[in-house]
Amino acid sequence: MSRLEAALALVRIDSVSRHEAALATFVEGRLRTGAHLEVERVGDNVVARTSGHHATRVLVAGHLDTVPGDLTSARLEGDNLYGLGATDMKASLSVMLELALDPSPRSVEVTWVFYAREEIARRESGLVELAELRPDLLAADVAVLGEPTAGAVEAGCQGSMRVAVVLHGVRAHTARPHQGRNAIHRLAGLLELVAGYEPRVVSLDEVTYVEQLQAVAVEGGVAGNVVPDVARVVLNHRVAPDRDRVSAQAWLTSFLDDVIEDTDEIEFLDWSAPAAPSLSNERLRALVGLTGRPVRAKVGWTDVATFAEAGIPATNFGAGDPLLAHTSDEVVSASELDEYARVLGEWLR
Repeated sequence: MSRLEAALALVRIDSVSRHEAALATFVEGRLRTGAHLEVERVGDNVVARTSGHHATRVLVAGHLDTVPGDLTSARLEGDNLYGLGATDMKASLSVMLELALDPSPRSVEVTWVFYAREEIARRESGLVELAELRPDLLAADVAVLGEPTAGAVEAGCQGSMRVAVVLHGVRAHTARPHQGRNAIHRLAGLLELVAGYEPRVVSLDEVTYVEQLQAVAVEGGVAGNVVPDVARVVLNHRVAPDRDRVSAQAWLTSFLDDVIEDTDEIEFLDWSAPAAPSLSNERLRALVGLTGRPVRAKVGWTDVATFAEAGIPATNFGAGDPLLAHTSDEVVSASELDEYARVLGEWLR
């Protein structure tokens, strides 16, 4: 079976978030054929480990789930695999399975983690579940996360903050609007401010992160004949690794100061911490060298931050173009899979 055919087999197994059981069972079954592996399943998370005499342990992780979509388009065309999840990230999972089952001697012990529910709220993540129930399975000196990076190393990740801003007005009849104050109209100044935001650029370890700020939801209105007295907008702020939650909140509060009044409210809804590049780690630097490509910043959030919180240096490295993720026309080529297998295999050796 070719690498593309092996990856297609994974793509054809429906594994939308919270429904990864069938794929977890498939992965578990494959891994249990490796006599050199210790395999454990925790819920829909599958972990395989080697045990020997090496002092260093490397962890390679990837998520089993995909976003919802149409699986019927999964197919091979020439040297390309198309289908939902091909890029994010079943092509990389397939290579992980191949390398996990390879009993060739390596210079490190390896832990392979296939986890559930990455594409939804972080509190549901299978990686968080493992950290709570079996933290021993995640012990490692360094980690690689197989998120799609087009075969380059994408270092660290930016944090993500969601904030609700509630603007208040005075309710009135639309026939007599002068007796009230329209809260929805007040959104104009706030949205204009956000739309004019100039991204902050931060360089860490010679890797450049570009912060972002976007309005992602708007709510308001009472009835067709009522001047609304409340309007709400949700903002998403992508935060570079040099800021923590406190400093990011302080900056955003200050940024909004000109359009916020004493009666208005800013509610911080959730926070996913960023992760520094970790390129001072010798093994991660070696991985960059094997790719032969310049290292880039991961501008989105990934579970590299989860490993960073546990004190494990980690980076993103996977097959497939991240710009194609989450579509039914995700595509990955045979050459991309071959190169990913080469680099990851050499790195582990």
